[in-house]
Amino acid sequence: MEVYCTRPGCSRPVNQFADLDQAATLRTVQQKFCTACGMPQILAGRYVTTRLLGKGGFGAAFLARDRYTPAMRECVVKQFQPSGDLSSTQLQMAQTLFEREAQVLELLGNQHPQIPDLLAFFEIDAPGQVPGKSERYFYLVQEFIDGLNLEEELAQRGPYSEEAVTEVLSEVLKILTFVHEHNSIHRDIKPSNIMRRKDGRLFLLDFGAVKQVTAAAGSPGGKASTGIYSMGFAPPEQMRGDVVYPATDLYALAVSCITLLTGMQPSELYDAYSNSWKWKDQVKVSPHLAQILDRMLELTPSQRPQSAAEVLEQLRQLPPASAAPVSHPTPAPSGTLGSAAGGSATGGAVMGQVASTSLQGSGNPAPATIPPVAAPSPVATPSRSRSLLEYLTGAAFTGFEGGLLAIGLLSLLGTSIVSPVFWVLWLFFISGLIFAQSRRWIERLDLVIIAGITLALVVLFPFLNSVLPSTTGTNIGSALYTVAILGILTGLAAIAIAIVFRLVYLLISKVL
Repeated sequence: MEVYCTRPGCSRPVNQFADLDQAATLRTVQQKFCTACGMPQILAGRYVTTRLLGKGGFGAAFLARDRYTPAMRECVVKQFQPSGDLSSTQLQMAQTLFEREAQVLELLGNQHPQIPDLLAFFEIDAPGQVPGKSERYFYLVQEFIDGLNLEEELAQRGPYSEEAVTEVLSEVLKILTFVHEHNSIHRDIKPSNIMRRKDGRLFLLDFGAVKQVTAAAGSPGGKASTGIYSMGFAPPEQMRGDVVYPATDLYALAVSCITLLTGMQPSELYDAYSNSWKWKDQVKVSPHLAQILDRMLELTPSQRPQSAAEVLEQLRQLPPASAAPVSHPTPAPSGTLGSAAGGSATGGAVMGQVASTSLQGSGNPAPATIPPVAAPSPVATPSRSRSLLEYLTGAAFTGFEGGLLAIGLLSLLGTSIVSPVFWVLWLFFISGLIFAQSRRWIERLDLVIIAGITLALVVLFPFLNSVLPSTTGTNIGSALYTVAILGILTGLAAIAIAIVFRLVYLLISKVL
């Protein structure tokens, strides 16, 4: 069995213990020690760490096995190990935050299904590298969430569709409603701290930065916040070290959503010159969702929604979206770093403090932290998903255009509808229209303009009488009426076919 040493700076942390491959031995062995540094390998006599998940400026996270459970279940062991030359004040603050994470996980995680459970919190004294001197280490153990965080998902799949972001927004708002109702503010909402388990359920991670509120938000008794934040996601009041509010988390959640929608970093979306977010230039979303996100992104806390429940209520008023299930990428194999995390596997392993996170105490600023583990290289960006309204509108447009094209081609060719030439040309044009819509070369207002131009051309076509004997070349109004009715009928037929196709698709996808 491969066991990973948790001592910071161990020269050979990977240990091979062949006897631990036997379940009976793994359950009963008293202790194992690192062959390089002598660090105990069975923590608290119970947890065997098998793999490093990630490192941050204030700790590391390891995948471990709990040998006190029947199936020796996997869990995440987080170790407090601050790096760099911290002042005594900063070190004490970091340790307090670590202990607070354990307290909050015990309070919240064990009560909410989308917050990891706290399983244990302990400290151990281990023989130090200097003979005769011991070293003290602090650990917390939490539920293992097997999946990918949204930062990793974004790198793999490219920008999210509006439906996928709405799902994330809704689920995280439900979790934040619970967190805020328990007088806590997360203070470090970002894509790397939102994990999607393999079954699709979303979890909120890394409560090391959490602020427990002892006075009502905005009241004179409120205390200034410790200067702890993730650059780009934190609102102005948090970066200044002022009092934080539930609206502080809502701002960070909105920034997370616009990064998922655009695939761009916050620094690329924020215009420092105008002191405003310019995210809507990069992606098309419904006006209702844009309005919700813009309110959450207000620079002044009082201008934002005051609770997650308020935003949830606004979100429920969104127009119906696509009935198709939101697709998620297949998680990476369990042997890769990004596939297993109870904390951010990209560096925020303990307390949510990655290299982009700042800790400021009463002394000098904290030194640079250990760089985060690199996320997977981005893949080609897929086309944005289409809503149900867009889908049916496209079907109606294609059907309308199909009817007008049939009239025009029959007039031009002077042939019957059974002619192979007619069908080849008609299918060619229709395929081109469908392809252009799938690539979003034409959409929304373009559809109306193209339909109007096509209708005018067909009505004014010189050979119209050969197809529509009931009209005359001088009676344009009658021709317009007849052609429009035929186009509308073919459009309705296309909508009916599209709905049937959609229902069949959904039925097959559920069965498979």
